[in-house]
Amino acid sequence: MSDPDAPPLEIEAIVAALDQHEVAYVLVGGLGARFHGATRLTRDFDLCAETSRTNLDRLAAALRDLDAKLRGLPEDVHAPVHAELLSRMELAAWRTSAGDVDVLLGIPAGRMADLRRYPELVARAVVVEVAGFQVRVAALEDIIASKEAANRQPDREALVELRALAQRARRPLQQPEGPTFGL
Repeated sequence: MSDPDAPPLEIEAIVAALDQHEVAYVLVGGLGARFHGATRLTRDFDLCAETSRTNLDRLAAALRDLDAKLRGLPEDVHAPVHAELLSRMELAAWRTSAGDVDVLLGIPAGRMADLRRYPELVARAVVVEVAGFQVRVAALEDIIASKEAANRQPDREALVELRALAQRARRPLQQPEGPTFGL
């Protein structure tokens, strides 16, 4: 759910805040696809968090450290970031000082009503290093399935490249390069 008016995405700052609070999560979406070799640019950090109360408390603290505000609310309305709110939203879209962060309870698989949640995603995730931090990235097959199920125009456009990547021989993940990384 990229927004061209969002603050620049500072991936290292987001990862550092999540790591500092020991948040269990899997990186999904367009940024996850970038670690699998996709070239399509993205402006947000999509994550699927483990949903225990303890982990959602940690996630809420990390979001507060990033000055998170729920996107889509009028300027004079504030929704405090806390575990209870996070647990009730399938998708919580936050604007932070380090860019937009979308917190998902799961990603679509097959039919939109079917969600792959953290336990299933983490079991197939790969680990990459981002600025010295270990980040779990959803398997390319899970990212493809979520884009197929969402079936939005941007997802359909991304699928061409993602399917081609999936057909190539497996190779180690690498950090995308270039000055526009993540934008």
